[in-house]
Amino acid sequence: MLAFAPLDGAVGAAAHAVALLAALVEPVAGVGATAAAIVLFTVGVRLSISPLSWAQVRGERRRAVLAPRIRELQQRYRNQPARLRDELVALHREAGVSPFGNLLPALAQAPFFFLMYRLFAVPAAGAGPAAGSAGTGLLAERLFGVPLGQHLGDGLAGAAGPVFGVLLGLLVLLAWWSSRRMRRAAASGPAGAAEVPGAAVLARVLPLLPYGTVLVALFVPLAAVLYLVTTTAWTAVEQVVLRRGRASTGVDTGGSGTYNS
Repeated sequence: MLAFAPLDGAVGAAAHAVALLAALVEPVAGVGATAAAIVLFTVGVRLSISPLSWAQVRGERRRAVLAPRIRELQQRYRNQPARLRDELVALHREAGVSPFGNLLPALAQAPFFFLMYRLFAVPAAGAGPAAGSAGTGLLAERLFGVPLGQHLGDGLAGAAGPVFGVLLGLLVLLAWWSSRRMRRAAASGPAGAAEVPGAAVLARVLPLLPYGTVLVALFVPLAAVLYLVTTTAWTAVEQVVLRRGRASTGVDTGGSGTYNS
């Protein structure tokens, strides 16, 4: 479609990158080379946006430092809710942090997810030898005998049932883990954070976002499901690593919402 014409070049480049990676790992991965290439490509994408995750953690630390000043403002303006909200917004602006900073990594992943969706779910958009229908090109390759272009709705006969079952099970487990961390973060966040406009709604919505990845996986090809599992697992591990040194301080703001894109 004309509306997606500017994206087609990026989709074609991604298709060639995956095909090249598949050729490189084929001596080791064999018939699973394309599936392995999708995992490697996803890791490369996540590495490219890792600086945003570091920035997110730094922002969380700054917000934690603001806690005493937030409590002070709460006491001073406890009978003036509107003034309190304005003062809290001004405080966050002065400190150079945003109560919505946790969304940055997820927002940064969205274009890459859309690119991967176009590559695997709308393969005709990816110009080049790797593009094609569900029966040709990248999507004709297989993972444990299941075509990468196969959807859950195409049936679960043969190896499709176990393959989709394992991947969807992993997604559910990762979504539960991420949601649990987010709820704990909302419960133990800096005092007064809920007074920031929109923060209360965000605190209720964010823990639900990881499960959106599971819903998406029900309607995309196996190749895209593999991408979703890889990027979601990366997010989970990344959050643990970035916050490893924070447990002793009692500050853990949880993970960002993964688009678990």
